[in-house]
Amino acid sequence: MSLSNKQTQFLKAKAHDLKPVILLGNNGLTEGVLAEIETALNFHELIKIKVPTADREQKVLIMDAIVRETKAEQVQAIGKIQVIFRPSKDKKIQLPRG
Repeated sequence: MSLSNKQTQFLKAKAHDLKPVILLGNNGLTEGVLAEIETALNFHELIKIKVPTADREQKVLIMDAIVRETKAEQVQAIGKIQVIFRPSKDKKIQLPRG
């Protein structure tokens, strides 16, 4: 699934007021963190993740790994905050048509 420009803008607007649900710690991206991200995606569909690392390349690698492992779509990445979306079975968020 890939998001259209209109859908991405819609999700960015919805994510604006959200607080980060997942905060990566010193251990980085662990199995436990991935499990928490999965749970949050299943419940909320649209979540913010804070990746607090000073190394830009490492941050990009972690964000790419999160998207790859969760099979979610990255909506936005600004600084240390990543916004990802994955529809659940309930389809709580109704995306506008393409």
